[in-house]
Amino acid sequence: MTTASALTLNPLTDAEFEVFLAHSITSFAASIGPARDLTPEDAARAAKEDFARILPDGRRTAGHLFWAAQDGSATIGHLWINTDPKPFVFGVEVDEQHRGKGYGRAIMLACEDECRRLGHRTIDLNVFGLNTTAINLYTSLGYTVTSQQMRKIL
Repeated sequence: MTTASALTLNPLTDAEFEVFLAHSITSFAASIGPARDLTPEDAARAAKEDFARILPDGRRTAGHLFWAAQDGSATIGHLWINTDPKPFVFGVEVDEQHRGKGYGRAIMLACEDECRRLGHRTIDLNVFGLNTTAINLYTSLGYTVTSQQMRKIL
């Protein structure tokens, strides 16, 4: 079984960023559709609009850092954070075939190390309520709920 002990974070190239961006928009649309009660078409449009607003200069948007998480030469996932004015995790993902091997934890710990290196004392993130795997990971790493949205289906 592969472990996450050799994990490194490497900045994305322009070509890698384009693939990452397309995947991230699709993935985000799939999450915000149910969370915002949107049709798939409206969710896709909203996701594109959100990304355009958040990343007006793409990979070079000030304060945003994009990494490939690698174990040796194999890319196993990605991390996207903004560090200005304080760290916020926009995206952490482990590729499906590498899940359950400790990589998510390793990516988050590497993220924490980088934020400490930059002089920060906290990290914020958002997690969709149905993503229990991520919620359990973040809770096990010491993250606490700072706000909460709720919904009731009528």
